[in-house]
Amino acid sequence: MSSIIPAELRYTESHEWVRANNDGTVTVGITDHAQHLLGDLVFVEIPEVGRAVTVAEECAVVESVKAASDVYSPVDGVIVEVNEALADNPELINEDPYGEGWIVKIETTATLDALLDASAYEVITIADEDEDASSLANPKLVE
Repeated sequence: MSSIIPAELRYTESHEWVRANNDGTVTVGITDHAQHLLGDLVFVEIPEVGRAVTVAEECAVVESVKAASDVYSPVDGVIVEVNEALADNPELINEDPYGEGWIVKIETTATLDALLDASAYEVITIADEDEDASSLANPKLVE
């Protein structure tokens, strides 16, 4: 299983991707690797707009036929937009994790320097694949 890892994004060890926007917000979703591990998504629980979040705080939940997984905020900030389309179409994350499958937008003053770049995240995905590929062994991904 070879995951798509766009070079222009930043990543977390818990499999979120982050895109810096020009308006002081970041767009957040789960990576292609994470959606492959989870399988077909059947439900996404999105947070309320206006909610303040801190780094590593659970801010959404994605549920698949295999498991339910928390999505963690990669930055401190305030949720300013959520992807309402996921309520009726959670499979958007499977189909287009870096595009139509985004989960939240967070207004933040944080820099993304502490997050992983694509090559560092790729090392994590390779390590995951070297483990038992038939299970979701990553405790940060699955409760």
